[in-house]
Amino acid sequence: MNSLYPLKFKPIFKEKIWGGQKVKTQLGMDFGDLPNCGEVWVVSGVKNNESIVENGFLQGNELNELVEVYMGDLVGEKVFDIFGNEFPLLIKFIDAVDWLSVQVHPDDALAKKRNIGMGKTEMWYTLGADDGTQLISGFNKGVDKETYLEHLKNGNLNKILNYEDVNKGDVFYMPAGRVHAIGPGMLLAEIQQTSDTTYRMFDWNRVSDNGKSRELHTEQALDAIDFTHHKSYKTDYKSDLNSTNEVVSCDKFITNIVNFDQTIYKDLEPLDSFVIYIAVEGDTILVWDDGEEKINKGEAIIVPAYLSQISLVPKTTSKLLEVHL
Repeated sequence: MNSLYPLKFKPIFKEKIWGGQKVKTQLGMDFGDLPNCGEVWVVSGVKNNESIVENGFLQGNELNELVEVYMGDLVGEKVFDIFGNEFPLLIKFIDAVDWLSVQVHPDDALAKKRNIGMGKTEMWYTLGADDGTQLISGFNKGVDKETYLEHLKNGNLNKILNYEDVNKGDVFYMPAGRVHAIGPGMLLAEIQQTSDTTYRMFDWNRVSDNGKSRELHTEQALDAIDFTHHKSYKTDYKSDLNSTNEVVSCDKFITNIVNFDQTIYKDLEPLDSFVIYIAVEGDTILVWDDGEEKINKGEAIIVPAYLSQISLVPKTTSKLLEVHL
């Protein structure tokens, strides 16, 4: 059997009612005949949306098929023991020219109860934001179910939602249960559990080209919402040059940011996990014993758990998100 190597995948483009052109103009991806691209999935084990390898001798194979064949060598022994043949994370880039719906995702317990796989905890890293861009994260005060339903019924839900100004480099952690919405003008990388379950609470009263409103999930959402109010919703983190800085650490994934202008050497063996590198600024050469692979801005690559020693060589000052379990 040939040795595993860092894997890149064909992007999966998703047209959205709120999507734009930045995937093409800022990330250099051609989404063909689609009028817009709201999301591009760059690493996915979601059923019927599995990523296809585009580099090396495994070209053409689906990600989950490779997990089944290579098991712990690809994802790490502890990861394979927990998740089996389903790759546990989904990596996207999202471009919004209009508000996404106000929505919430179930946690693992509720997802299991409803027999819909995993819950959906996620985080966002902002690659770019237009002047005045905002997003919604949580509530601006303590509310209960009754207060929430009253505002939803009366059409003034926005009065109890927490709006945050957004700038390039901002990070927002969105644990399952937190109400949220991405605002117009954002280009972001999203790291999340492998789940495509979204409960749409409010969709700004918009209709599609055929005059129909999108389905709302009021009842399903109600049991998923965490009504806890937090003083702060933005994630503070360091981005020291030529070092690895922790950004988000939770039981679903760990995300670091590597900000560097000189070669970084990595010993990944202690992790016992795959590592995903997501290029959010600059271009990088990933080097291992048997080869090298370029990671351009807007691309992601999976380093198998089998590979313990790698080097990251920046072409210019670069930033990578480093994600593992």
